[in-house]
Amino acid sequence: MNTQELTQLASQVRRDIVRMVSGASSGHPGGSLGCADFLTLLYFDTMKHNPESFTMDGLNEDVFFLSNGHISPVWYSVLARVGYFPINELGQFRKLSSRLQGHPSTDKKLPGIRMASGSLGQGLSCALGTAETKKLNGDDSLVYTLHGDGELQEGQIWEAAIYAAAKKVDNVIATIDYNGRQIDGDVEDVISLGNLSQKWQAFGWEVLEMDGHNMEEMKEVIAKAKSLTGNGKPIVIIMKTEMGQGVDYMMGTHKWHGNAPNAEQLSSALDQLTETLGDY
Repeated sequence: MNTQELTQLASQVRRDIVRMVSGASSGHPGGSLGCADFLTLLYFDTMKHNPESFTMDGLNEDVFFLSNGHISPVWYSVLARVGYFPINELGQFRKLSSRLQGHPSTDKKLPGIRMASGSLGQGLSCALGTAETKKLNGDDSLVYTLHGDGELQEGQIWEAAIYAAAKKVDNVIATIDYNGRQIDGDVEDVISLGNLSQKWQAFGWEVLEMDGHNMEEMKEVIAKAKSLTGNGKPIVIIMKTEMGQGVDYMMGTHKWHGNAPNAEQLSSALDQLTETLGDY
């Protein structure tokens, strides 16, 4: 897909997000909106995968792990839009007995989901295990992950980072959603991450950076990341985003990390987001 098509699709994903969260009166719109461009690009342009024949082992296809599972609305929207399950099922988000729980789970066997997530810090470890399994199986496809910047305050992330470099797990591409905000405020005020690029470099990773709202730039950086795989070093992309991107009153604040818009706020949000594929 070209960048214009991807941008239009991301706008529809953002409409899905605010409608889902408002409809459930619960959920995490801020980070979901911020990562809509990235996940749209990943699933519609970057990864080698087949929505029509989903398997848990993901043999001979690229796989993705969402470590910051609270931004499930954006993942569910993209999975539905790319064909993993019916789009109208998005209306069941966070409903009783729904397959679309607030945090992704595997017990409902929702296609596209290979790991229950929401307890922060665990996704990189799972991704590394999968990446090593692919190597053992002679599978040259890649493993992608997404993490929140506040999530990097979890120790397990850095244990996994040490392991990946030491064991030369070079078929994984991790991305950090670096929006600078978390549930309690600015990341800098809660626990500063310091120079994130230098930290990952010190842990032995190949580090790239990109603007998470510039499709053309993301295409180029991810292509470079893919070209660096197989060279003995794991790869991380530090992706600068804006929490609440696309909805003016949600941007520039952490307050929409986990708050749902009411009917009036939803209407305002939808007025700012172009409907391109039709709402569910």
